[in-house]
Amino acid sequence: MDKEHKASIDGDQWAQCVRDHGWLWNEAAAKGSTEPVTLILAHGAGAPMDSAWMDDIAARLAAHGVNVLRFEFPYMAQRRLDGGKRPPNPAARLLECWRDVYGVVRRHVAGRLAIGGKSMGGRMASLLADELGADALVCLGYPFYAVGKPQKPRVEHLAGLKTRTLIAQGERDALGNREAVEAYTLAPGIEVFWLVAGDHDLKPLKASGFTHEQHLAAAANEVAAFLV
Repeated sequence: MDKEHKASIDGDQWAQCVRDHGWLWNEAAAKGSTEPVTLILAHGAGAPMDSAWMDDIAARLAAHGVNVLRFEFPYMAQRRLDGGKRPPNPAARLLECWRDVYGVVRRHVAGRLAIGGKSMGGRMASLLADELGADALVCLGYPFYAVGKPQKPRVEHLAGLKTRTLIAQGERDALGNREAVEAYTLAPGIEVFWLVAGDHDLKPLKASGFTHEQHLAAAANEVAAFLV
């Protein structure tokens, strides 16, 4: 399918598809002469697709003209059913879920389609971006390493990544602070947008002079500019 082709979404059919899968859809607020880009956004390891953080960023992106589709990995969907605290599925299952979701969305959306996510969701997307042929990759708080282990980074695949990528990262993120990340070798197509004194949720220290609201707004604006 031609990536330059305008997006074509049959409203009724798509709405039914979203309902059938239990997904969440934030439609772009402003439409120009061409259909907006669509971003499939995955949640992180600990919070669901409708966490306050995910709701907030999805709404901000939609306000900037980006369609946002959210889904849940199997373990999180099961948590919703039984209320249990399940750990994430093995990586192979998470990747399989990503492929399935992308395949369904791709059949309904014929225009530009980006993938990404918060923390673990973004990392899983980064492992598949080239394989899927995504138009872009967006990672919000990328887990470059486990807490306290910057000497053991999870960045080998990022050195050869071909998909154009934007990573919005807090400077003091416990899973990827600025000092550590700037020493890693990343592909030339990867841009890192740093949020001053931000943590893994992009929340800054009060002493920085910035607020969480400002950082979330800045991140959404940067992502939208990158995609649109």
